[in-house]
Amino acid sequence: MFDNKDQSRTSLSELGEFGLINHLTKDFTIRQSSTVKGIGDDAAVVDTNGKQLVISTDLLVEGVHFDMSFMPLKHLGYKAVMVNLSDIYAMNAEPTQITVSIAVSNRFPLEALEELYAGIELACAIYNVDLVGGDTTSSTKGLLISITALGLADADQIVGRDGAKDGDLLVVSGDLGASYMGLQVLEREKQVHKVNPNSQPDLEPYSYLIERQLKPEARKDIIELLKKLEIKPTAMIDISDGLSSEIIHLCKNSNTGVRLYENKIPLDPQMINVCEEFKIDSTTVALSGGEDYELLFTMPQADYEKIKGNPNFTIIGHITPEGDGMNLITRADTSIPLVARGWNALSNNSED
Repeated sequence: MFDNKDQSRTSLSELGEFGLINHLTKDFTIRQSSTVKGIGDDAAVVDTNGKQLVISTDLLVEGVHFDMSFMPLKHLGYKAVMVNLSDIYAMNAEPTQITVSIAVSNRFPLEALEELYAGIELACAIYNVDLVGGDTTSSTKGLLISITALGLADADQIVGRDGAKDGDLLVVSGDLGASYMGLQVLEREKQVHKVNPNSQPDLEPYSYLIERQLKPEARKDIIELLKKLEIKPTAMIDISDGLSSEIIHLCKNSNTGVRLYENKIPLDPQMINVCEEFKIDSTTVALSGGEDYELLFTMPQADYEKIKGNPNFTIIGHITPEGDGMNLITRADTSIPLVARGWNALSNNSED
């Protein structure tokens, strides 16, 4: 009954992750009046006749999203929680609960899973969230971990991707590109170890970058700081797929353009040094690297004085009319179109 006689095939890599999601869900309609936001933002929002319930879920797959040769299980558990909590914070909400589902092969003993859940428990303790459910099943190959995070916010405090206005400032927390370069260091040392299993790498010069890759932190502190400064972003997103991709998401959802200034993008000195070591352009890494889990947001120019000189924030550009396009202003003061080259999990040659 379900046989498809049409033998034509479309590669998923042609669509990319977000193209695939849009394609598969384009015919779904919202049927419940309680559904405030569906697919297309960092998290879904459901009205509970009081607070707004914010929901996000992510799936991490061994060999695609993480490499067990250098990812300790405790770090993996912690990071898997961070990935989801970051989405909740990106909606300007407070995470409250998580569920955890895993599929695991028989190569993992009980002690390994205890390590995984120790990382999850540590994340729950630090970020004050409860583990309230999940599922476990077997896997024929490797480890899969899926976490759903729930959060709460007042209806008037929810921030989506669609509220940016012409003239708004474009602001980012922290620094960018360090996580990607940490991954490059780990991948290089993995290859060295294959050639010489007795080699002991000196990772001390790369400690910040490796920590950003293996143990990222969701920016709860930034949400708390924005509330303290009495700033409500007009639009917000977390940086998981690279700065350029996230800016484009904001602009497309808000029907705006943008001017992003290359010389304003915050880069850690260690990241710049390692880019030089690897002969990689640091701007390209910041734009396309991903997994920074910083918060990118827009805010009215009227609030500029509230963040002026604050080391937690960097103003990297401003929002323009849609017709002006999305542009990167280089250090040479040349305007070039902003292109999304972030990591694509559905690419035919994607590796973690």
